[in-house]
Amino acid sequence: MTADGDDDRDAPPEYAGKLGTYRALDGSRGASLYLDLDGPHAALLVGKRGYGKSYTIGVIAESLARSSGVAPVVVDPMDVFHELAAPADGETVPADVVAEPSVAPSALDPRSWCSLLGLSPESGAGSLIWRATAAASTLAGMRDEIESADAPAVDARAASNHLDLAASWGVFDADGLDAADLGGPEVTVVDVSGLDAAPMNAICRGVAEALYRARVTGSIDRLPWILLDEAHAFFDGVAEPALRTILTRGRAPGVSLVAATQRPSAVPDVGIAQSDVLVAHRLTAGPDLDALERAQPTYLSGSLEERLPAAPGEVVVIDDATETVHAAKIRRRDTPHGGDSPRARDAEAAREARRR
Repeated sequence: MTADGDDDRDAPPEYAGKLGTYRALDGSRGASLYLDLDGPHAALLVGKRGYGKSYTIGVIAESLARSSGVAPVVVDPMDVFHELAAPADGETVPADVVAEPSVAPSALDPRSWCSLLGLSPESGAGSLIWRATAAASTLAGMRDEIESADAPAVDARAASNHLDLAASWGVFDADGLDAADLGGPEVTVVDVSGLDAAPMNAICRGVAEALYRARVTGSIDRLPWILLDEAHAFFDGVAEPALRTILTRGRAPGVSLVAATQRPSAVPDVGIAQSDVLVAHRLTAGPDLDALERAQPTYLSGSLEERLPAAPGEVVVIDDATETVHAAKIRRRDTPHGGDSPRARDAEAAREARRR
């Protein structure tokens, strides 16, 4: 985190995106607060529903899309980030929305395939899936491997049926999203909102592994930033190993992860402990507060719970790089926010407008 003057017209630091402004004890606005976009980060955004987590992800995505040298990707499980592609106030936000994403079947390793399909690797059907996914890179090739295996017919049928289930999700394609598709300068919104938990996790895992491998092998130059809303749904699925890899080993190849959740208690301890930036909106649930308290840094005086804000858009930012804690207010987005909850009054107004 870096600070600038308290005038919005001040030139921002290079390779930094404006997150908001510092908030004084009396609630008044202070200096501008910037998020460092130059190096890789593991950031955690927490807060209860309706207090601005998704909005804050949108703010960060806008800044990343306008920065150079980075490749921002938003995994959108709630269909709230398509508005990043809408006309913006001021500078354009380059954005591309992938409405029907798919990934290569080879994006998942054999263990993940078994987990995805709910099969034990030690079972007859599970062992067939393991061998087929290890030997082939397409669904058709996997079916051929199962059919040619010397295995009991009941196990082969079960394995084929489970593979047919995965095919019915429509998220596996040998020509699915790869690092070249995701590694551009614009923010890529991967819309997984219409998918169930298993295929949604498969897409997230494929995206995360593709970007991580591309940086390890040097096939893309830009530094990827993966922005993940409702992160607890992915840490609890087959995407978890890929996310854990980025959290623990992403700094060396330059891969960043920004994970947002209303349930920090559902995020593995590594997801909190490895975060060098914590942005906390309001939280009230006991287990979630306990999860943050367990990872509270030693340089934070007093209780983190006592510092949490009460109003939407207000945050506490813990920056582990500088070992500092700040109260701040998130800036206004330049693109529309697609995450507001629908209201009955709005539905009635729309109905009346159609009648007229």
